[in-house]
Amino acid sequence: MEAQTTLLYTSGLTIGYQAGKGKTKVISGPLDLELHAGQLICLLGPNGCGKSTLLRTISGLQNPLKGEINLDGAALHQLKPAQVAKKISLVLTDNVRAGNLDVYSLISLGRYPYSGWLGILTEQDKQVIDQAIKATDTGAFIGRKMDSLSDGECQKVMLARAMAQDTPLIILDEPTAHLDLPSRIQLMRLLHQLAKETNKAILLSTHELDLALQVADQIWLMSKGGQLDAGLPEELVLNGAFQHAFDKDGIAFDAASGTFNIHHAGKRNIKVTGEGVAAFWTKKALVRNGFSISAAADDLMVTVSGEGADTLWTVQKNKELVAYTSLRGFLHTL
Repeated sequence: MEAQTTLLYTSGLTIGYQAGKGKTKVISGPLDLELHAGQLICLLGPNGCGKSTLLRTISGLQNPLKGEINLDGAALHQLKPAQVAKKISLVLTDNVRAGNLDVYSLISLGRYPYSGWLGILTEQDKQVIDQAIKATDTGAFIGRKMDSLSDGECQKVMLARAMAQDTPLIILDEPTAHLDLPSRIQLMRLLHQLAKETNKAILLSTHELDLALQVADQIWLMSKGGQLDAGLPEELVLNGAFQHAFDKDGIAFDAASGTFNIHHAGKRNIKVTGEGVAAFWTKKALVRNGFSISAAADDLMVTVSGEGADTLWTVQKNKELVAYTSLRGFLHTL
């Protein structure tokens, strides 16, 4: 593997906020974190754990309580705002809905660190803007007003503005918060693609656990108690960090499927044999109907065979076999 370029790292970082004359920590221990070029990093954690505070601190909007942040070879606190603006572009949760602002004008605002307050765009600026539009696939609504866009379109425009700013690091605070499922999937896939194709580091906070497990190169996982675990998605699943971070009564993280189980343990055991999609969804249906899947349940077993319209559910109960051609009929009998 090629050596990764470290764009940002923290050393002994403690984050928090002022509370009167004192200081309140958000993270219990000092943080030593790294952001590398070409990586998509997802920041996950329950509400109120301090995700936004961490993003604000790393982006220079809020001072750390202790420790250092190094941005592209320089101490962050020593850089002027204009210098930081050429290194970090920030996309916040709030959508821009200014009625008189068209899409191209908003994307062009990304060039403000280079064009100055007069906003005069050079040919090079226009080329960068065109590249950002192409990369984010926003050309189809480039002439429209911002207040005519859907939430998904608006979020892509805000990402295009960040791309036009042409910084090595892009930070996004819950970019999928107002989007429907297809738009969330498209945006997360786009961010993953942009990190690889542009060699930028992209850090975003999100509640999209299932999508983050699929697209993130690294996950920073914060818990309510002030702990942060950083690592590969698969590492955090295998070492139990996900279960710890989201542990609540009646909720359990299933490492086998990468999802959360919201149902209590069933009062009756059943053994399910079979492979493939039909067997997977049969187990889901049984759990929802109050059963526990157990390999030791010899008194009640179901074998799922075939696929599609030819799927067959064969139930063995007290040594008697009964076959069903529909999941509905099988569940109704149970």
